[in-house]
Amino acid sequence: MNNCLFCKIVSGEIPSKFVYEDEKVVVFEDIHPQAPVHLLIVPKIHIASADDIDEENAQIIGHIFLVAKKLAKDIGLKKGYRIVNNCKELGGQSVDHIHFHLLSGRQMLWPAG
Repeated sequence: MNNCLFCKIVSGEIPSKFVYEDEKVVVFEDIHPQAPVHLLIVPKIHIASADDIDEENAQIIGHIFLVAKKLAKDIGLKKGYRIVNNCKELGGQSVDHIHFHLLSGRQMLWPAG
């Protein structure tokens, strides 16, 4: 997508320091962290939102959760963590490229806060 912020980060057009990268995803720190640990897990392929998951791209979602589990173990989130996905405007999605927030380092309350 030509104007997608996360596509530009994935391609290197916008420099970013990745804390993790593999053939399917990149992970970097959120610029407006909501917790002491706040990472964004972003697939390299463009999927606009959770509403755009289909049979062709569904496998990436499972991979994202495996990456979240690996990162949580690697950085020592033994007491737990939260994985969040926002879908579209009323769901709080601010970038139209599916991404997942990995949050930890403090007690996560419900509703999110």
